[in-house]
Amino acid sequence: MKLSGFLCLLFIVISQNTSAFSSSAFIRSSFTRSTTTHSTSPFAVTKPPIIEKPVKVNQRFSTFHIWLQAETAHGTMAEGSERTVKLIIAGAPASGKGTQCEVIKEKYGVVHLSTGDMLRAAVAAGTDVGKKAKDFMDSGKLVPDDVIIGVVKDRLLEPDCVKQGWLLDGFPRTSAQASALSDAGIKADCFIFLNVPDSVLVERVVGRRTDPETGKIYHMTFSPPESEEVKARLVQRSDDTEEKVKVRLEQFHSNVEAVKDSFSDIMVVVDGNKAPDSVTTDIVSAIDDKLKNKLASA
Repeated sequence: MKLSGFLCLLFIVISQNTSAFSSSAFIRSSFTRSTTTHSTSPFAVTKPPIIEKPVKVNQRFSTFHIWLQAETAHGTMAEGSERTVKLIIAGAPASGKGTQCEVIKEKYGVVHLSTGDMLRAAVAAGTDVGKKAKDFMDSGKLVPDDVIIGVVKDRLLEPDCVKQGWLLDGFPRTSAQASALSDAGIKADCFIFLNVPDSVLVERVVGRRTDPETGKIYHMTFSPPESEEVKARLVQRSDDTEEKVKVRLEQFHSNVEAVKDSFSDIMVVVDGNKAPDSVTTDIVSAIDDKLKNKLASA
């Protein structure tokens, strides 16, 4: 009788431990670090994890991000697969795009790409399209769309973009660029548009000041200098006046509507006139939804 009772008790304990192991193993495996070069990428191929003990879920990771890391850890995601994250973000000057790009880059492990950076890198590398771009840049002319598209295509084919995915920042800017991107077979998973009223954008830009000694950027209303000494040496960019900002906004609006039409099936409009953390929450939720739909239809 005593032996029977002991065996029953042992069975219950084993069952409970097995259940606990099953429910927590997924999360534990999600946070096992990769032994590959790109350890920050949730989509990099990793070795199956060694499960040791439970860890608490860091709140900055989205549910989809955690699940995807677990999939990666068990080797179900091949390098350069269709599950690699491909994103585009657009927003007017001072919409907060730069801040959100840094968060997206960290959270999803994607390669952050801006047109200016790609052009400079191509020129420095001396690629064929880089040489073409240099000719236009040296003569003070705008680099034509076909050359820019060539630079973008080359960059997106590089190993880090293929393996980690990418985030195009402020590109495409025109309907012609969007069409060229589509014609090149380059497709994004989500197009994020940061929507901020023009009046707010003007206030954000006009109030910006730079410290020439430290390079730090202040805002006279939202992030004022810490002392009168610093305030006295701050300078304003020549194009950060209300008059010039409005011209830039007009140009932005005249092009962005056509770009938005090109990505209407994957576009998500995010209210950028909120606290940065709230904007981030909305963006992550939108990206996760698009990626889940992508995987469901794969």
